[in-house]
Amino acid sequence: MQAQFITLDGIDGAGKSTNLQVIRNWFATHNLPVYFTREPGGTMLGEALRDILLNPATRAGLRTETLLMFAARQQHLDEIILPKLEAGIHVVSDRFTDATFAYQGGGRGVPLPDIEILENWVQGNLRPNLTLLLDVPLEVSMSRISQAREKDRFEQEQAEFFTRVREVYLKRAASSPEHYAIIDSNRPLEHVRQNIENTLARHFGIAA
Repeated sequence: MQAQFITLDGIDGAGKSTNLQVIRNWFATHNLPVYFTREPGGTMLGEALRDILLNPATRAGLRTETLLMFAARQQHLDEIILPKLEAGIHVVSDRFTDATFAYQGGGRGVPLPDIEILENWVQGNLRPNLTLLLDVPLEVSMSRISQAREKDRFEQEQAEFFTRVREVYLKRAASSPEHYAIIDSNRPLEHVRQNIENTLARHFGIAA
């Protein structure tokens, strides 16, 4: 099997940080070469743009925000993702373009066809081989976000924003079920862990 590009995504409060460790442990257990990264970020330039994009003091128009996301993504692809995949190393990214469709498209209202143009320009034919989409009901997401000590620029949004974000995530997953696995992360942690591990095992053709 060629190197796989796997992404982990979902609305804020879905439990990505907790379950990234589950994925790390799974790759370590199976002794598979893997590189973990995140978006926006992953590179020096990407991390600088991340600081700007997540800073509550930042004032950016819809197009500016979307273009900055793709600027960080272009550098991420050129510097990290593509070289790692070409070297036979699997890549796991905490968020990728699904997040742009969901947050800038669904949440902010940027026309999805405009995002598709940028996706094709920046990524070419590259798409994740598998996206693990962590999903929780809106009230669970909002409850978890409310417990954050300092909310970033997106976490400060209202429930209606996250409703639109979640809807786009679920629509994208439903449109391409062979590339997405929806993980109910409102279940007990052990159930979520098993679901993720079983999904990865099936994808890689490894006995669970």
